[in-house]
Amino acid sequence: MTIARPELIRLSGVEKYFGAVRALGGVDLTLGQGECLGLVGHNGAGKSTLMHILAGTATADRGELAIAGAVPASYSAGVAKQLGVRCVFQELSLCPNLTVAENTRVFHPSLTGFSWRRKAGQLILDKLDAIFPGHGIAASDLVQDLPIGRRQMVEVARAFTVTNEPVRLVILDEPTSSLDAHTAGQLLGFVRRAVGEDISCIFISHLLGEVLANCDRIVVMRDGTTVADAPATAFDRDGLVAAMGDVEVHARDVKVGHGRNRGQSPLRVRARPARQSGAAELVAHEGEIIGLAGLAGHGQTALLLSIFSAATRATTGVEVTASVALVAGDRQADGIFPLWSIAENIGVRSLRSLRQGLLISSRREHELAMHWRDKIRIRTPDIDNNILSLSGGNQQKALFARALGSDARIVLMDDPMRGVDVGTKLEVYELIRAEADGGRTFLWYTTEFDELKQCDHVYVFRNDVIVADLTRDELTEQKVIQSSFAEAG
Repeated sequence: MTIARPELIRLSGVEKYFGAVRALGGVDLTLGQGECLGLVGHNGAGKSTLMHILAGTATADRGELAIAGAVPASYSAGVAKQLGVRCVFQELSLCPNLTVAENTRVFHPSLTGFSWRRKAGQLILDKLDAIFPGHGIAASDLVQDLPIGRRQMVEVARAFTVTNEPVRLVILDEPTSSLDAHTAGQLLGFVRRAVGEDISCIFISHLLGEVLANCDRIVVMRDGTTVADAPATAFDRDGLVAAMGDVEVHARDVKVGHGRNRGQSPLRVRARPARQSGAAELVAHEGEIIGLAGLAGHGQTALLLSIFSAATRATTGVEVTASVALVAGDRQADGIFPLWSIAENIGVRSLRSLRQGLLISSRREHELAMHWRDKIRIRTPDIDNNILSLSGGNQQKALFARALGSDARIVLMDDPMRGVDVGTKLEVYELIRAEADGGRTFLWYTTEFDELKQCDHVYVFRNDVIVADLTRDELTEQKVIQSSFAEAG
């Protein structure tokens, strides 16, 4: 039985164009009070653009927005916040040079007086405690010093804090993309509790299991329009994938393994975490896909960066025997060059092969970018557009194109599937396997068990050391979870 809820949000006929590109083509969307609405669709479907309009950070070219039945005369981010609309965007908005408390004060200017810092710190810590028990974040921490997962936690918690303005709707755009399974579970449990207290949520995620398990209703977007709108119970995973337009999902079953025993091909990487005791070490051979698992922030990224550094200079405890490329998970801080075009971002790792005399050949650069645009379906009408014209998921595809289009024989992947849709993930899995079969070595840190299943061998990290060394036959989700919470021997 469908529960009748008072209507909180109504978007009618919303259109948005970026030049000649249509981002939204007359979208209608409603949301009830105390409802969790799942919004799904492939990268570039228009989800984030629609949410920017709802959050007041973008303006629709046509259409109407009503909140609790009233149409604001002038709508902006400030008005949206006053009306109780909060948004956690996929690209985080925290000021990196400020502390956690100071970022909270920026969000809540009503915190004034000599004790504002203490009030702001207590406000955010109370909310972090409520959502992410055991978070390990201090109010005095500089945001730029926090790993991306903890930055995501601060951003989410800040959106739910209350001072003199209500919280009626929280938009969560890929809120678990930087979180491990344990922390994501904490967040999803809190979201359900918040919805039970009549706070509405719009939940955007490419992890369809999260959407199906936690949302009351699901809306599917494709090419700037809504193509399905029904209670979550009316869908299963295959139904959602079909509605999104990704056919042949079952036909693309990734073949894992090379038909040879581990260690028979040449050594590519040997690395020991700095704090490692005993004999445990990470070993990767030519043509292998090696998974790095465990809770976020437990040394996986640090080891990948050590391996990246060891490719160009001697690094204690790390041996690298071939050229290296990195696919960054935090694309804004470590991945994209925001002032460059898509083509320039893809080609920057291949400058040697793009040279014509002393200069870079724009023709070769364009050809390389076009090849990879088509191969992994980067959604853009013009490869010479600025990289920021792409959706977050398509920016991530460009980083894949940069690494795979280079001459690197070792590719390091730091949780690279953040914000990437399910269809693209399957295509990338196949592409990685094909590249591994051709001799490339992949070291893949991921928080998703489905991605660990694509690997030939998995190392689990806890407190900056390797605590489990699992073959494919030994790999189970239960073992990964148990090892993630066990102390190193």
